Amino acid sequence: MTDAKVTALHSRRWTSADAQAHFHMHAWGGGYFSVNAAGHVQMKVDDLPAIDVRQVVDEIARRGVDRPVLIRFQDILAARVRELNAAFQQAREECSYAAPYRAVYPIKVNQMHEVVDEILEAGAAYELGLECGSKAELVAAVALQEGDDALLICNGYKDDAMLGLVLDAQSLGKNVVPVVEKFEEFERLYALARQRGIALRFGVRLRLGVSSAGHWADSSGDRSKFGVSFSQLVDIVSVLARDDCRDALVLLHCHLGSQIPNIMTLAEGVRELAQVYVQLCNDGIAPEFLDVGGGLGVNYDAGVGGGAETSINYTLQEYANTVVSTVGEICATAKQPAPTLITESGRALTAHHSLLVVPALGASGPGADHSDVIVTDDDDPLIKALGDTLRWVTEEPAIGVRELLEAFHDATARRRDASGAFRMGYLSLGQKARADSLYFKICECIERDTGKIDWRTLPLELATLPDMLVDQYLCDFSVFQSMLDHWAIGQCFPVMPLQRLDEVPDRRAMLVDLTCDSDGKIARYVSYDEQRRYLDVHALRDGEPYYFGIFLMGAYQDIMGDAHNLFGRVSEVHVYADDEEDDGFYIEKILPGSQVQDMLGQVQYFPNDLQRRMSDIVRRKVQAKRLRASEGVEILDRYRAFFSASPYLDPEQLPGESGVSGEAVSEAMDQPA
Repeated sequence: MTDAKVTALHSRRWTSADAQAHFHMHAWGGGYFSVNAAGHVQMKVDDLPAIDVRQVVDEIARRGVDRPVLIRFQDILAARVRELNAAFQQAREECSYAAPYRAVYPIKVNQMHEVVDEILEAGAAYELGLECGSKAELVAAVALQEGDDALLICNGYKDDAMLGLVLDAQSLGKNVVPVVEKFEEFERLYALARQRGIALRFGVRLRLGVSSAGHWADSSGDRSKFGVSFSQLVDIVSVLARDDCRDALVLLHCHLGSQIPNIMTLAEGVRELAQVYVQLCNDGIAPEFLDVGGGLGVNYDAGVGGGAETSINYTLQEYANTVVSTVGEICATAKQPAPTLITESGRALTAHHSLLVVPALGASGPGADHSDVIVTDDDDPLIKALGDTLRWVTEEPAIGVRELLEAFHDATARRRDASGAFRMGYLSLGQKARADSLYFKICECIERDTGKIDWRTLPLELATLPDMLVDQYLCDFSVFQSMLDHWAIGQCFPVMPLQRLDEVPDRRAMLVDLTCDSDGKIARYVSYDEQRRYLDVHALRDGEPYYFGIFLMGAYQDIMGDAHNLFGRVSEVHVYADDEEDDGFYIEKILPGSQVQDMLGQVQYFPNDLQRRMSDIVRRKVQAKRLRASEGVEILDRYRAFFSASPYLDPEQLPGESGVSGEAVSEAMDQPA
């Protein structure tokens, strides 16, 4: 945001509507998130009371929960299940589609037990099923599906042990459908079923010719690593016809990608799959289920500067209408019965419910590092020259582009001269710091004035000043642990302050994490400018917590975290809205995050061994009279306490403003080199 815009906004009252529009909440909030009159982000579902997110964070802090913290708004999960089923119910009624619709949740999207339980509970009325794709997921899902009617679809590559467990579940009366990915897998499943004397019941994933776009395009089309080809499907059908077991193929499946950006891609893929279905019906094979897979997308930015990987061009209702109408039309034309429709929607169910809250620990950069500098007669001539330039751009009215460019060139040259003098030993460290401070103050003034000028008339050097003047806000989290997709594939997640949204955000910042890695930062933000690499924020205040919310974290990020620098899982709380509670919510569950000892254990460092080694070191120092025994005991106690601590920093233990003053430091450094 330019200073001109800030000035204009200060001329009238900044409202919650301004904040919502500025951070594009309409684009990604799904109708759940907004800004209340207190200037705080709030969450609201249906007729339940609104939850003030900052009040939740304060309650978490009061209970001593470590931050960063993941807040799960469980009501959103239930709402998403209801909305998905309602959309397909409406589509079926409008299209007179007689066959049922069955939602299936792929647990790979978020396998957390509490998440799966909440979805199953909300989906019980709709016979919502599960999808799994590995041994571990299959073991969990088989036990979670208590009823016999809900579907359990088993995708992915499977060995004989997995196929055997599927057949065991079928023997128990479970509605488990293994989906074969290769012809060889079909042969093994067929052989195992015949050995056990079990009637074969399976599905086939078909590798369609239609492919999607974005990060997950390779999960569809000819390049997909999953699914049988059309020729392999023909071979499977031939075996079934030969052995007179055509009714064994109960499900036809496809997958067009994790986030389908374009509704036309969906329509083409569903049309191709439906044509396969009706032709199988013509050949005497009528699968009961038609599974169009996952891909129901989430608007991480709804096209606000994003690409195919971050936005979709359709609504939930349009998605349902497209699936139902396409299949219904093709079946009616072919005079074949409509199959039960299945979607494997995971991202759309879980993304919105999870919010990562991270505290800002401090700020650095041009705006945060350089306070006002007073130039005196004792200063070096280079410092005085920079001071003169600062006074000119500050006090001179109506400076034009040419003059601003001249001031910028002058300041740049003087700073370069100051750096050269410092390297030669002619300028003190304190004087070098003052030169830098004056330079950045000049740049800020120039950038402020250019905000009043048509950007199309600006020279490139002045047009790029906003990017140069971005602060870094150090935040208490790890990008690699909590939002791996941002680092790995450039996925954009909505980020915004959780408070002070009744104030104009007058600073620009890039959020950086705790890891010792230059990639440990949030480098993309929801914006109409795809090149923008900063977020509009507020200046930090001493002694006042400042929190950022990172939204739409519920899909994949929970389980994909990387332990870079041994930062582990963050604490999490589960929150429900309740109009009988004073603040309109209650915290149902608190799950502590990883401890230092947990992360050490992952890389084979164990507390007993490390503490023994440290104890031996201290004992030798005591015996050598390097420290007293009581001091050694205190050191060991402090060392042992680390094992049960959070890997993240404690904001209350960070150095504050009460230490050595900046003036004292400057005086100590302001000696000739």
